[in-house]
Amino acid sequence: MSPFTYYGFGLFTVLLVLLDIWQTRGGNISVKKAAVWSVIWVAIALAFAVSIYFFWDVYSPDSAYSARQATTSFLTGYLLEKSLSVDNLFVFTIIFHQYLVPADLRPRALLWGVIGALLLRGIMIAVGAQLLANFHWVLYVFAAFLIWTGIKLTQPEKESGISPLPERLLRRFARVSDGFQGHALLVKKQGQWWLTPMAIVIAVIAMMDVLFALDSIPAIFAVTREPFLVLAANVFALLGLRSLFFVLQGMIDKFVYLRPALAFIMIFIGIKMGLVETAWAIPTAVSLSVLLVVMVSAVIASIVKNRRTELMSEQLLK
Repeated sequence: MSPFTYYGFGLFTVLLVLLDIWQTRGGNISVKKAAVWSVIWVAIALAFAVSIYFFWDVYSPDSAYSARQATTSFLTGYLLEKSLSVDNLFVFTIIFHQYLVPADLRPRALLWGVIGALLLRGIMIAVGAQLLANFHWVLYVFAAFLIWTGIKLTQPEKESGISPLPERLLRRFARVSDGFQGHALLVKKQGQWWLTPMAIVIAVIAMMDVLFALDSIPAIFAVTREPFLVLAANVFALLGLRSLFFVLQGMIDKFVYLRPALAFIMIFIGIKMGLVETAWAIPTAVSLSVLLVVMVSAVIASIVKNRRTELMSEQLLK
């Protein structure tokens, strides 16, 4: 992969981040606006997939992938990252409630959290690619980790707060003001600089996203070991996460079958990674189909379940 491809994609990512900042200016995001931008982010990702199909030789002249293989790998990786990132939305909700983040400050908090996550994930992808290139056995470690994570997801979820590690570190090395100061991360009081609670919220969001990436980065390496495709899938999945949060924040608790769906996906991807260089290797196109069927089925089943619960409640009230 040419360095210029990464430089160009990095510039493109910066432009997309600036676009996201522009469309969330003012801090007031309606569900309708968030829904429209969720569709726009998906459309941009699909347009990028089309560009891979037609210009893959330009992106990566020496790649062993054909244009069709690269496009399928990107779409599968994007759908996988998008599916796994939905779980982040639960965590965002907990963080905002735990730190009492005002509604008009949430878009900016998510923005900086996502930017931090993009930078940290880029480092993790580079490290993961090097490990897989130099130590083939790491592939099976990743596979076992994904299967173990999927099995853990089948167990009942325990109620717990967000880890205070970022907050403890920040409070240890810096002063933190008592209240939010708008979007500011730093304020000057009595001649000294103080961090605001917004800085803590952003640090917690970024850290939690990286913890989720410990699952999703190995998972996408089961789909493709082309670092550029892994990076691109992560970028597009994260960029649309903010808008998706504001669409789903009022009904996130109604996706009752999301956890079992994610558990199945993690176990399936772990098995795929373990079989990647055997006679039983699962084609990427099959993985894409499985992901689509599982997530659509989970959404439909959740809708049906909630509808039945509502009908039963109405009958009891009569």
